[in-house]
Amino acid sequence: MKLENKRILITGGSSGIGYATAQNLLQRGARVAISGRRQEALTKAVEGLRSFGDVTAICADVATGEGREETLSQALAALGGLDILVNNAGGLRAGPLSQLEETDIMKMVEVNLLAPILLTRAALPALEKSGDSMVVNVSSALALVGIPFYSIYAAVKAGVAHFGESLRRELKGEGIHVMTVFPGGTDTPMMKTSNAGPELGFTLEPVEAVAEAIVAGMEEDALTVIRGGEQRQEMIALNRTDPAKLDERFAGLKDTLADAVKDHTAL
Repeated sequence: MKLENKRILITGGSSGIGYATAQNLLQRGARVAISGRRQEALTKAVEGLRSFGDVTAICADVATGEGREETLSQALAALGGLDILVNNAGGLRAGPLSQLEETDIMKMVEVNLLAPILLTRAALPALEKSGDSMVVNVSSALALVGIPFYSIYAAVKAGVAHFGESLRRELKGEGIHVMTVFPGGTDTPMMKTSNAGPELGFTLEPVEAVAEAIVAGMEEDALTVIRGGEQRQEMIALNRTDPAKLDERFAGLKDTLADAVKDHTAL
Protein backbone atom coordinates (compact mmCIF):
# COMPACT_ATOMS: atom_id res chain seq x y z
CA MET A 1 0.00 0.00 0.00
CA LYS A 2 1.20 3.48 -0.84
CA LEU A 3 0.99 5.54 2.36
CA GLU A 4 1.34 9.05 0.97
CA ASN A 5 -1.86 11.06 1.60
CA LYS A 6 -3.48 8.13 3.42
CA ARG A 7 -5.84 9.19 6.22
CA ILE A 8 -4.84 7.29 9.34
CA LEU A 9 -6.23 7.01 12.88
CA ILE A 10 -3.90 5.63 15.56
CA THR A 11 -5.34 4.88 18.99
CA GLY A 12 -2.94 5.24 21.90
CA GLY A 13 -0.83 7.54 19.76
CA SER A 14 0.53 9.92 22.37
CA SER A 15 3.51 7.74 23.34
CA GLY A 16 5.35 4.49 22.70
CA ILE A 17 4.65 2.43 19.60
CA GLY A 18 1.70 4.61 18.58
CA TYR A 19 3.72 7.82 18.68
CA ALA A 20 6.72 6.34 16.85
CA THR A 21 4.43 4.86 14.19
CA ALA A 22 2.67 8.21 13.75
CA GLN A 23 6.01 9.94 13.22
CA ASN A 24 7.10 7.35 10.67
CA LEU A 25 3.82 7.63 8.76
CA LEU A 26 3.93 11.43 8.73
CA GLN A 27 7.41 11.26 7.25
CA ARG A 28 5.92 9.22 4.41
CA GLY A 29 3.34 11.90 3.68
CA ALA A 30 0.33 10.40 5.48
CA ARG A 31 -2.25 12.45 7.34
CA VAL A 32 -2.59 11.22 10.90
CA ALA A 33 -4.99 11.54 13.83
CA ILE A 34 -3.82 10.20 17.19
CA SER A 35 -6.07 9.48 20.15
CA GLY A 36 -5.39 9.10 23.86
CA ARG A 37 -6.94 9.55 27.27
CA ARG A 38 -4.69 12.32 28.63
CA GLN A 39 -4.82 15.78 27.10
CA GLU A 40 -1.43 16.81 28.47
CA ALA A 41 0.29 13.84 26.83
CA LEU A 42 -1.55 14.46 23.55
CA THR A 43 -0.57 18.13 23.51
CA LYS A 44 3.08 17.21 24.03
CA ALA A 45 2.85 14.52 21.33
CA VAL A 46 1.38 16.92 18.77
CA GLU A 47 4.13 19.43 19.51
CA GLY A 48 6.68 16.75 18.71
CA LEU A 49 4.90 15.44 15.62
CA ARG A 50 3.82 18.66 13.94
CA SER A 51 7.19 19.25 12.30
CA PHE A 52 6.76 15.96 10.42
CA GLY A 53 3.33 16.62 8.90
CA ASP A 54 -0.42 16.99 9.30
CA VAL A 55 -1.45 15.58 12.69
CA THR A 56 -4.63 15.89 14.79
CA ALA A 57 -5.07 14.97 18.46
CA ILE A 58 -8.26 13.46 19.89
CA CYS A 59 -8.71 13.19 23.66
CA ALA A 60 -11.03 10.25 24.29
CA ASP A 61 -11.02 6.82 25.94
CA VAL A 62 -11.59 4.08 23.35
CA ALA A 63 -12.40 1.63 26.16
CA THR A 64 -15.82 3.33 26.42
CA GLY A 65 -18.62 3.56 23.90
CA GLU A 66 -18.73 7.33 24.16
CA GLY A 67 -14.97 7.52 23.71
CA ARG A 68 -15.02 5.35 20.60
CA GLU A 69 -17.81 7.41 19.07
CA GLU A 70 -15.93 10.64 19.80
CA THR A 71 -12.64 9.23 18.49
CA LEU A 72 -14.11 8.13 15.18
CA SER A 73 -16.28 11.20 14.59
CA GLN A 74 -13.41 13.60 15.27
CA ALA A 75 -11.03 11.60 13.09
CA LEU A 76 -13.47 11.56 10.17
CA ALA A 77 -14.11 15.28 10.54
CA ALA A 78 -10.41 16.14 10.68
CA LEU A 79 -9.25 13.77 7.96
CA GLY A 80 -12.28 13.85 5.67
CA GLY A 81 -12.52 10.07 5.70
CA LEU A 82 -10.47 7.09 6.83
CA ASP A 83 -8.11 4.77 4.98
CA ILE A 84 -6.23 3.08 7.83
CA LEU A 85 -7.22 2.30 11.41
CA VAL A 86 -4.38 1.34 13.77
CA ASN A 87 -5.74 -0.28 16.95
CA ASN A 88 -2.76 0.36 19.20
CA ALA A 89 -4.18 1.50 22.55
CA GLY A 90 -3.53 -1.01 25.29
CA GLY A 91 -2.93 -1.57 28.96
CA LEU A 92 -1.78 -4.30 31.32
CA ARG A 93 -1.45 -5.39 34.91
CA ALA A 94 0.89 -8.28 35.66
CA GLY A 95 0.58 -10.65 38.57
CA PRO A 96 -0.80 -14.02 39.68
CA LEU A 97 -4.38 -14.51 38.55
CA SER A 98 -5.49 -15.09 42.14
CA GLN A 99 -4.21 -11.65 43.13
CA LEU A 100 -5.50 -9.57 40.22
CA GLU A 101 -8.37 -7.25 40.99
CA GLU A 102 -11.53 -7.89 38.97
CA THR A 103 -11.58 -4.22 37.93
CA ASP A 104 -8.07 -4.54 36.43
CA ILE A 105 -9.08 -7.71 34.58
CA MET A 106 -12.11 -5.94 33.14
CA LYS A 107 -10.01 -2.93 32.11
CA MET A 108 -7.59 -5.18 30.21
CA VAL A 109 -10.44 -6.88 28.39
CA GLU A 110 -12.09 -3.56 27.54
CA VAL A 111 -9.07 -1.69 26.22
CA ASN A 112 -7.14 -4.54 24.58
CA LEU A 113 -9.96 -6.60 23.09
CA LEU A 114 -13.39 -4.98 23.10
CA ALA A 115 -12.12 -1.54 22.05
CA PRO A 116 -10.41 -2.67 18.82
CA ILE A 117 -13.30 -4.95 17.90
CA LEU A 118 -15.98 -2.32 18.40
CA LEU A 119 -13.99 0.57 16.96
CA THR A 120 -13.21 -1.49 13.86
CA ARG A 121 -16.89 -2.35 13.45
CA ALA A 122 -17.82 1.32 13.71
CA ALA A 123 -15.09 2.31 11.23
CA LEU A 124 -16.00 -0.27 8.57
CA PRO A 125 -18.33 2.03 6.56
CA ALA A 126 -15.59 4.65 6.22
CA LEU A 127 -12.98 2.01 5.38
CA GLU A 128 -15.30 0.47 2.78
CA LYS A 129 -15.82 3.88 1.22
CA SER A 130 -12.06 4.33 0.90
CA GLY A 131 -11.75 1.29 -1.35
CA ASP A 132 -8.05 0.83 -0.49
CA SER A 133 -7.93 0.54 3.26
CA MET A 134 -6.41 -1.36 6.14
CA VAL A 135 -6.89 -2.29 9.77
CA VAL A 136 -3.72 -2.76 11.82
CA ASN A 137 -4.15 -4.55 15.15
CA VAL A 138 -1.25 -4.30 17.60
CA SER A 139 -1.23 -7.57 19.52
CA SER A 140 1.78 -8.86 21.50
CA ALA A 141 4.42 -11.58 21.41
CA LEU A 142 2.64 -12.90 24.51
CA ALA A 143 -0.23 -13.88 22.22
CA LEU A 144 2.16 -16.40 20.64
CA VAL A 145 3.97 -17.54 23.77
CA GLY A 146 2.16 -17.08 27.06
CA ILE A 147 4.32 -16.54 30.13
CA PRO A 148 3.53 -16.65 33.86
CA PHE A 149 1.85 -13.66 35.51
CA TYR A 150 0.51 -12.25 32.23
CA SER A 151 -2.43 -14.62 31.77
CA ILE A 152 -5.07 -11.94 31.12
CA TYR A 153 -2.88 -9.79 28.92
CA ALA A 154 -1.84 -12.85 26.90
CA ALA A 155 -5.48 -13.90 26.56
CA VAL A 156 -6.78 -10.57 25.29
CA LYS A 157 -3.85 -10.08 22.93
CA ALA A 158 -4.38 -13.58 21.53
CA GLY A 159 -8.03 -12.67 21.14
CA VAL A 160 -7.32 -9.54 19.11
CA ALA A 161 -4.87 -11.50 16.97
CA HIS A 162 -7.47 -14.12 16.07
CA PHE A 163 -10.07 -11.40 15.59
CA GLY A 164 -7.76 -9.86 13.00
CA GLU A 165 -7.02 -13.16 11.28
CA SER A 166 -10.71 -14.02 10.98
CA LEU A 167 -11.66 -10.52 9.86
CA ARG A 168 -8.90 -10.50 7.23
CA ARG A 169 -10.44 -13.58 5.64
CA GLU A 170 -13.94 -12.19 6.02
CA LEU A 171 -12.99 -8.98 4.17
CA LYS A 172 -10.75 -10.56 1.53
CA GLY A 173 -11.53 -9.08 -1.87
CA GLU A 174 -13.49 -6.16 -0.41
CA GLY A 175 -10.70 -3.58 -0.42
CA ILE A 176 -9.90 -3.80 3.31
CA HIS A 177 -6.72 -5.57 4.39
CA VAL A 178 -6.07 -6.58 8.01
CA MET A 179 -2.55 -6.85 9.46
CA THR A 180 -1.60 -8.06 12.94
CA VAL A 181 1.51 -6.90 14.78
CA PHE A 182 3.22 -8.95 17.50
CA PRO A 183 5.75 -6.70 19.26
CA GLY A 184 8.20 -8.26 21.68
CA GLY A 185 9.53 -6.33 24.65
CA THR A 186 9.75 -2.72 23.48
CA ASP A 187 11.34 0.30 25.14
CA THR A 188 8.14 2.25 25.84
CA PRO A 189 6.50 3.84 28.90
CA MET A 190 4.44 0.64 29.30
CA MET A 191 7.60 -1.21 30.34
CA LYS A 192 8.87 1.35 32.87
CA THR A 193 7.38 -0.42 35.90
CA SER A 194 8.75 -3.85 34.95
CA ASN A 195 12.07 -4.98 36.43
CA ALA A 196 12.37 -8.08 34.24
CA GLY A 197 15.62 -7.97 32.28
CA PRO A 198 17.50 -10.01 29.65
CA GLU A 199 18.20 -12.79 32.15
CA LEU A 200 14.45 -13.47 32.13
CA GLY A 201 14.07 -13.07 28.38
CA PHE A 202 12.95 -9.41 28.48
CA THR A 203 15.28 -7.65 26.07
CA LEU A 204 13.76 -4.32 25.04
CA GLU A 205 13.84 -3.37 21.36
CA PRO A 206 14.01 0.33 20.41
CA VAL A 207 10.53 1.64 19.71
CA GLU A 208 11.71 3.21 16.45
CA ALA A 209 12.67 -0.23 15.10
CA VAL A 210 9.23 -1.62 15.91
CA ALA A 211 7.50 1.35 14.26
CA GLU A 212 9.68 1.01 11.17
CA ALA A 213 8.71 -2.66 10.90
CA ILE A 214 5.02 -1.85 11.29
CA VAL A 215 5.09 0.78 8.55
CA ALA A 216 7.12 -1.49 6.26
CA GLY A 217 4.48 -4.18 6.81
CA MET A 218 1.75 -1.73 5.89
CA GLU A 219 3.56 -0.82 2.68
CA GLU A 220 3.97 -4.50 1.81
CA ASP A 221 0.39 -5.50 2.76
CA ALA A 222 1.91 -8.05 5.14
CA LEU A 223 -0.33 -10.44 7.04
CA THR A 224 1.70 -10.25 10.25
CA VAL A 225 4.69 -8.44 11.71
CA ILE A 226 6.47 -10.44 14.42
CA ARG A 227 9.24 -8.82 16.46
CA GLY A 228 11.58 -10.06 19.17
CA GLY A 229 14.55 -11.35 17.22
CA GLU A 230 15.97 -14.84 16.91
CA GLN A 231 15.39 -15.77 20.55
CA ARG A 232 11.69 -14.98 20.24
CA GLN A 233 11.40 -16.99 17.03
CA GLU A 234 13.00 -19.96 18.79
CA MET A 235 10.50 -19.70 21.66
CA ILE A 236 7.57 -19.53 19.23
CA ALA A 237 8.82 -22.63 17.41
CA LEU A 238 9.44 -24.52 20.67
CA ASN A 239 5.98 -23.58 21.93
CA ARG A 240 4.54 -25.39 18.91
CA THR A 241 6.76 -28.47 18.94
CA ASP A 242 7.51 -29.04 22.64
CA PRO A 243 5.50 -26.69 24.89
CA ALA A 244 6.25 -28.81 27.96
CA LYS A 245 9.91 -27.85 27.60
CA LEU A 246 8.96 -24.20 27.88
CA ASP A 247 6.82 -25.06 30.89
CA GLU A 248 9.93 -26.45 32.58
CA ARG A 249 12.01 -23.43 31.63
CA PHE A 250 9.50 -20.99 33.10
CA ALA A 251 9.07 -23.12 36.23
CA GLY A 252 12.74 -22.53 37.00
CA LEU A 253 12.30 -18.77 36.60
CA LYS A 254 8.93 -18.38 38.25
CA ASP A 255 9.95 -16.98 41.63
CA THR A 256 12.43 -14.51 40.12
CA LEU A 257 9.94 -13.46 37.44
CA ALA A 258 7.16 -12.99 39.98
CA ASP A 259 9.30 -10.55 41.95
CA ALA A 260 10.48 -8.71 38.80
CA VAL A 261 6.98 -8.02 37.45
CA LYS A 262 5.00 -7.58 40.66
CA ASP A 263 4.73 -3.83 40.08
CA HIS A 264 4.31 -3.98 36.29
CA THR A 265 1.22 -2.00 35.45
CA ALA A 266 0.12 0.35 32.69
CA LEU A 267 -3.60 0.84 33.08
